[in-house]
Amino acid sequence: MTIFKKFFKNRNKEKFEQQTKNIKGKNFKKYNEKVASRKGELGEYKIDIQLDQLPKGYKYLSDIMVENPKSKSGYSQIDHVVINPFGIFVVETKNYQGTIYGGKNRKQWSVNGKFNMMNPFNQNHGHIEALKSLLDHKYKDFFISMVSFTKRCTIKVDLELRKIQSDQLIIYDVELSEYIHRKTLDLKRKYGKELITQEEINKIYDTVAKANITDETIRQRHIELLKQKNDSKTEADQEKNDVCVICKRPVSEKVKNFCLSNKKYKGKVYCFEHQKILKGNKYLTIAN
Repeated sequence: MTIFKKFFKNRNKEKFEQQTKNIKGKNFKKYNEKVASRKGELGEYKIDIQLDQLPKGYKYLSDIMVENPKSKSGYSQIDHVVINPFGIFVVETKNYQGTIYGGKNRKQWSVNGKFNMMNPFNQNHGHIEALKSLLDHKYKDFFISMVSFTKRCTIKVDLELRKIQSDQLIIYDVELSEYIHRKTLDLKRKYGKELITQEEINKIYDTVAKANITDETIRQRHIELLKQKNDSKTEADQEKNDVCVICKRPVSEKVKNFCLSNKKYKGKVYCFEHQKILKGNKYLTIAN
């Protein structure tokens, strides 16, 4: 029986490899995009399950697009907004796979040490500012920023971002309802009374829902502009990360990945010689 299982396993593997081998160039890119899309849909499904578990009286909206003059596209697309008596939770979801390295004050985070991503809390800050512009000024201190990753990730970030006392929380998608509950209890202990009435919750919900842009043409244009920005930024980052930050000499892919995955280099790339100098001299001035 074991021999047969192994035989069919190998045949399936060969069949899959043959299928992916025949997908080349743009078709392969489209294939990857379809896979990523399915994974993204699965991630959103898990989030939806978490949101449906929220207590009665809470209100939430998903996939909201509102005007944001400070954004390149002129809009902010927000994954989820949850409103309860103690705060307005703005949730940014990420569907990466691998190890996430980052810090609260770092402009860029990395995935597997191989490529950079914008600090998601900076991204979510723009979303929150866009929402603040829609609402009464009295709610400005009631926002909690949350970034959700799937369980396909290993999160290696500042521990502060996992502490429930923080107003910036990084979580796994399956923890969303739990962390909203825990954060609500923390705020309840802190303030001792509800900060937002049910009437105000309904009003906030209605205001954001009314501001939501559903025009598919505008939404598609927004996505295209962000993609152009990300593509050009990725190319610039690639060129920047392929050289030592001190001597500007080119480094190999192996050396670059080693530096980006090592916390002590703080997202910067050093050639082998300057790695040795840095290791032996803790007072070395690091080039920006």
